[in-house]
Amino acid sequence: MSPAAAPSPAFSHQVRARFARQAHHYGEQARLQQGVAWRLAHLCRALPLPAGLRADLGAGSGLVGQALQQLGDHQPLLQLDLCPELLAHNPLATPSSQVVWDLNRPLPEQLRQAALLTSSFALQWLDDPARQLQHWCGQLRPGGWLALAVPTSGSFPQWHRAAAAAGVPCTALPLPNAEALLAATAQGGLHLRHCRRLQFSRGYGSGLGFLQQLKTLGAGTSRSDRLSRAQLRRLIDNWPCDGCVSWEVLLLLGQRPTPTPSPVPTP
Repeated sequence: MSPAAAPSPAFSHQVRARFARQAHHYGEQARLQQGVAWRLAHLCRALPLPAGLRADLGAGSGLVGQALQQLGDHQPLLQLDLCPELLAHNPLATPSSQVVWDLNRPLPEQLRQAALLTSSFALQWLDDPARQLQHWCGQLRPGGWLALAVPTSGSFPQWHRAAAAAGVPCTALPLPNAEALLAATAQGGLHLRHCRRLQFSRGYGSGLGFLQQLKTLGAGTSRSDRLSRAQLRRLIDNWPCDGCVSWEVLLLLGQRPTPTPSPVPTP
């Protein structure tokens, strides 16, 4: 890997502040995130894990860990998140099992040689998702696993089309490209065992209903300037009348290979 670019603390702090304000709503509102966390947990529940620490990166309110527990996996899962307010609503985040951490940084020293890293709906908030994903792959011990779910750039076509038709900037968070993420896993030495691009679509009543839902979740932080009221009205007027929104979610499971022993020379 080339030297990592300096993280953007201003944006990280904006993301953290938005989630902090809405932390008490997240568990009851994050329906898509809950469903995807269950899919991730199903992939992880019977893995042949080596010895080592397990951690959920961007754990938030603990959806992945709770799903694993309900599936019968009660092994400790370290909860990492930048937002202590979300961790306060996470039943798995005890004082000894949580770390407040900006995932734009290299992972904590204790997670070198990790046995399992999971992450769901967190990677997209980072400054350089592909670079950080490659770093995560490199932190696994031989035989260790990474399970990831992340919305990708095929999401929100209705939002992009409505903005283009309205002649206003699209303020959606730029989401990582799935192909770039898959390339990062290969560069990180991960062997994929499962990889799917899931498509989800639902109506929110109106474009404004969707934007309000993002705000309620705390997921409304954007790298773009806010639209004016007039621009927002034009955007909503050009959105599909049911407020339909589509998501593309990359779901993958990969393993860091165990080195093959060198053959013993024949005398």
